Amino acid sequence: MVEIETATISSKGQIVIPSSMRKGIKEGDRFLIIKDKSSFILKKADNLDEKFKEDLEFARRTEEAWKRHDRREFKTLEFEDFIKEMKKW
Repeated sequence: MVEIETATISSKGQIVIPSSMRKGIKEGDRFLIIKDKSSFILKKADNLDEKFKEDLEFARRTEEAWKRHDRREFKTLEFEDFIKEMKKW
C-alpha cells in the first residue's frame, strides 16, 4: 500500500516526516536520499542490499566521470594501461 503525505522544509533545510509515516523508524536511523531534476527518493540506508550499494557506487563514479569529461580531463591510454587503471578501482 502506498501512503502519501505532505511535509514542509524548514529554514534550516529540515523536513519532518509526518507521524503517520514514522512507523518502523527511530531516532538515529540513516536514510539515503536520491535526487534528480524534480524528485527526491528517501530510503532507509540500513535496508540497502549489497547490489543496490554497488549500483549507487557505479552511479557516483559515472557522474564523476561525466564531470571530468565536461572539464576535458580525460586522457588516452593504450589498452593494457587502461586495464591496469581499471584494476585500481
